[in-house]
Amino acid sequence: MGTLSRAELEAMIEEATIDAYNEDEQLTGLFTILEEYLDLPFTTAVLGVEVTVYGVDLRPDGRVVALCSRGRVRHPIGILELPLPSPAPEGAEWIEAYRHWAG
Repeated sequence: MGTLSRAELEAMIEEATIDAYNEDEQLTGLFTILEEYLDLPFTTAVLGVEVTVYGVDLRPDGRVVALCSRGRVRHPIGILELPLPSPAPEGAEWIEAYRHWAG
């Protein structure tokens, strides 16, 4: 991660938000692409504990969250705070584009 240039990230954001008229529509466009292209599930470590990221969700407050589980415990984590594994899953560049957009 972090290997894409600013121009590449901005081109990805443009692709995701091409038909968006406002920030809410831009967010929805980015979320839709993230949901479509992020290869799920994948495992990562959160606070030293291995979790499975099994989905993403757009919350009513406008936050994009990663839906994480460990055994029967399920917990959403803001996608901007989600540590990614190495190597990152396919499609993780869209998380990087969302981070860039969210500024």
